Amino acid sequence: MSCSLLAQTPVPVEWENPAVNGINREPMHATLMPYSSFDEALRAERFHSSSFESLNGQWKFQWVKKPADRPMDFFKTDYDVSAWKDITVPGNWQLEGYDVPIYVNIQYPFTPNPPFVDRDFDPVGSYRTEFQAGQGWRDKETFLVFDGIESACYVWLNGQFVGYSEDSRLPAEFDITKFLRDGKNILAVQVFRWCDGSYLEDQDFFRLSGIFRNVYLMFTPKVHIRDFEIRTNLDDRLVDADLDVLVNVRNYGDHPFPNCRVEMTLVDEKGHPLQPSATGQDSTSLLFPGAESVLKMNAHIVNPRKWSAEHPSLYTLVFCLRDSAGNTIEYESARVGVRKSELKNGHLLMNGQPIMVKGVNRHEHDPRTGHYVTEESMLQDIRLMKQSNINTVRTSHYPNDPKWYELCDEYGLYVIDEANIESHGMTYEPRKTLGNKPEWLKAHLERNERMLERDKNHPSIITWSMGNEAGDGTNFEIVSAWMHMRDPSRPVQYHVARMKPHTDIFCPMYPSFKILLDYASEKRYRPLIMCEYAHSMGNSTGNLQDYWDIIESHDQLQGGCIWDWVDQGILQKTSDGREFFAYGGDFHEPKTDGNFCINGLVQPDRTITPKTIEVKKVYQNIGVQPVDLLKGQVKIINKYFFTNLNEFVLAWDLKEDDRSVQHGSIGYLELAPRKDTALSLPLSLPAAKPGREYWLTLHFTLKGETSWAPRGFEVAAEQLPVQIAAPSRKLDPASLPAVHVKQYAGVIAMRGKDFEVDFSTTSGLMERYVYNGSDLVTRGPVPDFWRAPTDNDFGNGMPERCGIWKLAGEDRDSVSVVLEQSEPANASTATVRVEMFLKAVQSKYLTVYTVYGNGDVRVDNTFTPGTMELPELPRFGMNLQMPKEFSHVKFYGRGPQENYCDRKTAAFVDLYTLNVDEMYTNYVSPQENGTRTDIRWIALSNAKGVGLMAIGEPLLSSSTLFYTSGDLTQKARGTMHPTDLVKRDFVTWNLDLKQMGVGGDNSWGARTHPEYLIQPAKYSYRFVLRPFDDTSALMESSKETHR
Repeated sequence: MSCSLLAQTPVPVEWENPAVNGINREPMHATLMPYSSFDEALRAERFHSSSFESLNGQWKFQWVKKPADRPMDFFKTDYDVSAWKDITVPGNWQLEGYDVPIYVNIQYPFTPNPPFVDRDFDPVGSYRTEFQAGQGWRDKETFLVFDGIESACYVWLNGQFVGYSEDSRLPAEFDITKFLRDGKNILAVQVFRWCDGSYLEDQDFFRLSGIFRNVYLMFTPKVHIRDFEIRTNLDDRLVDADLDVLVNVRNYGDHPFPNCRVEMTLVDEKGHPLQPSATGQDSTSLLFPGAESVLKMNAHIVNPRKWSAEHPSLYTLVFCLRDSAGNTIEYESARVGVRKSELKNGHLLMNGQPIMVKGVNRHEHDPRTGHYVTEESMLQDIRLMKQSNINTVRTSHYPNDPKWYELCDEYGLYVIDEANIESHGMTYEPRKTLGNKPEWLKAHLERNERMLERDKNHPSIITWSMGNEAGDGTNFEIVSAWMHMRDPSRPVQYHVARMKPHTDIFCPMYPSFKILLDYASEKRYRPLIMCEYAHSMGNSTGNLQDYWDIIESHDQLQGGCIWDWVDQGILQKTSDGREFFAYGGDFHEPKTDGNFCINGLVQPDRTITPKTIEVKKVYQNIGVQPVDLLKGQVKIINKYFFTNLNEFVLAWDLKEDDRSVQHGSIGYLELAPRKDTALSLPLSLPAAKPGREYWLTLHFTLKGETSWAPRGFEVAAEQLPVQIAAPSRKLDPASLPAVHVKQYAGVIAMRGKDFEVDFSTTSGLMERYVYNGSDLVTRGPVPDFWRAPTDNDFGNGMPERCGIWKLAGEDRDSVSVVLEQSEPANASTATVRVEMFLKAVQSKYLTVYTVYGNGDVRVDNTFTPGTMELPELPRFGMNLQMPKEFSHVKFYGRGPQENYCDRKTAAFVDLYTLNVDEMYTNYVSPQENGTRTDIRWIALSNAKGVGLMAIGEPLLSSSTLFYTSGDLTQKARGTMHPTDLVKRDFVTWNLDLKQMGVGGDNSWGARTHPEYLIQPAKYSYRFVLRPFDDTSALMESSKETHR
């Protein structure tokens, strides 16, 4: 293509023509690199090969808003770019000072009119760099490789047009040999933000642009192994394997090449060749210029180590290309995992086992560099996933950087490899969807073909996915047929196809429990594996354990992939330099879907969240069930498919409340995969003490170091209550000092040894609570029915539906405040009875404060709804405020992390010591957070050890924050950041009977499950406030209750 043709911008131009997806682009092949020696090939470090030269670094760059303004001849060698600014490659130009990131979900970032894009707003980035041609380049073939450019690019070298490419997520490779010069070479690339291909790249993520993956030169011999395909075929017994290999050898030279030979050697992880069965060779006939020969080799492998996510055993296959005289031309290599992925009897099998997909969806995202993700970041993700018992990743919704698959092969993660196809904004309507339009067939087919050809040799890939949310139609039927023909060794899936023949797996999105149960109610010929479920936006991922209780009870339900792995926030700073993670709308972009990109189990910087901890527990592969705990008998269940439990150490601990009374370990636990066994622990139960609880906790840790975790890392744990009858110790009121009561000027004043408590006779509120001279409250307990809406709450309309509860506790009339003091005047108790009418909800609320001579205040609450029809209650409880210096927290309940009634499987009961800041969960978008459930008691103290304890009778749900629920309540979802919050000079302390669950089925309508709601009804609960000056005695003190 000539420059003049490009300058005239003929219609249709390439970037608006779905029939043109590339010009002069090399055919896709497996990720490879030539090596100069057998040892170099054995190491298989592509970027350290002598045949590799990186072009990453500082390039010259110019940005314009629309194509008409782009420089038309900047690629010419005499064009002066010295005044242009530098830009870092790889990277997204929006994060380097040009243009704006745009976050939209379904809608396109431009006005859709396929295949055309907005000529008035289609920014173009022009890149220039220089490199030196190395010595001997004339004897080599030189390829220019872009691992990822978004969205379309034209390429020139030394003023000559090289080629054009679309498909942002797969390599664009060009043979530039004929354009090279000795010495300095000038490379020019022009990138269009949007093109016709963008209609197939409507994924739910930040829309960013530029050269965002590695750019490099690859030097090959004139006769070169251009591609290879490796298949490992296990026999019916799943013991031995046949290695079938195809090698494509191409002559790039100008002269015929006499027959050459390819030899292959399979090498184990210790560097030892498998002899003699795992070697082979084949020879070409005469290769004419431009011709390509496909060589076939095979080998038999006796009882190889099998690859799985649990044990990712890899071999290295080394190819040696020799000429007719036996001289070495080049080496290439690939990691090989021997495994078999198949569908059989309605199950997805890996090496004959119906594995569970304990998965997650992952976008490629870095808070600093956008879509450019380093190897270090990939490794961080993989290690965190493995440590969280995640075994599968769906590459939502495009092929990932080639390094990702190499790491998944090495560390052990199953991969659902997904084509770069999503056209959600065109709707699923058959007449509109691009999946049903013939003119878009080529693009659909090419994107799948190229993905398969690049990734075909990775053992980690167990399933091909044809795309995401792109409607359905004949294009996908044709793609599916081609995929099955090209690679019969893997299933093909597509969620929009649902139960149609062109998907091998029923992979629904966000199915209800009913859909799962209905599907499992009869025998099916394909498994159900959710491609997306458990939408983890903000404070979410509720009822995950309930999902898995269903999944593990039905063998045709094989798990799914949580949406999603990482919050897609972009690191920004406020005007005063404070960092925060930005989301949609923060860049004043023309279109946005707000914070709907903040759905991760981990935060943008990979900080784990309470959601991550819950997933680890639910996904764990070792189960424990009680049999007879009084005799120390439990059942251990091995949920692994390929791992014996002898790889772990079992440590157990019997606690009396927070005190370990007996513990032990079992260093060798022999239990085969998918088996269970009864185990008797040598427990010697103590005599029950009044008010004490007993807990048996089992911890399973790695016996040895792995690539993803150190020796001793905990992979699974379970806590079981041991029922030993032990009633609480009751305080005798007669043994307590007297409470002296006075009434004056609207105050009921109660005085006792070391304490003072005042109540207002008009409002009924506790106005003062003083202990040993320290003011404990700045505002006494008030009824509280509201929580700051979570993202899921906003999605299902809770703020509007339940908004009546927001001020229900504040908008009250005190019907009566009555002092009820026991006789005689020096009695050890006094009672204030406060009857309130909650005007907003037309209901009654009764609080009875009983003050004891030791300074305790028992608070009894009863809510009685009236006849008004009311929605569910976000919470039922009270909150009080304490001075900010009471920032030290101890609690005996579920923790240490935040937990809720539908997300507490991973939170064990114990004694925890934190501070108020640590009780806060710093969600990217502020919302309800920090709650802990099943609280026996919780105490706040100052630096002197003086404080106030709340004892639940029986249990509480509680949080302690430097913010009120009003502070955390946004006007609309995604309109606040943590930097917008200002800490109060008091601690807000919620003491609740319960709070509704956080939900998590989805974030656009699904409500919290009924069993985790608080329906309007009569409720009563009680807690005791107890002042103290010795934090070491709190547990003992909590065992004393009032008669």
